[in-house]
Amino acid sequence: MFQFNIKYFLIFISVFIIEVIIAVFIKDNFIRPYFGDFLVIFLVYYFLLSFINADKNKIALGVLVFAFTVEIIQYFQVLSYFNLEKNRILRIVAGNTFSLEDLII
Repeated sequence: MFQFNIKYFLIFISVFIIEVIIAVFIKDNFIRPYFGDFLVIFLVYYFLLSFINADKNKIALGVLVFAFTVEIIQYFQVLSYFNLEKNRILRIVAGNTFSLEDLII
């Protein structure tokens, strides 16, 4: 089940670098909020493939469920409900605002 895969890990690192570049240098209303959210799905997918030797469809489905869960957390403002909106790490993982487009794209 657990097996390190260098190929997927290198893809993960590449996508991570792109995400950091987007976060640090791009301050627009399209690439950062939409393309960045789109890429993070691949980031999580390839991170999991780097360490887990399992059916790729099951991993993809798990990542999709995770992404939808994050959007639901944003919609219901769960961090505010539990008074956790000041926790920087949780805010980064959960994001700031709900967007219906994120569920479709």
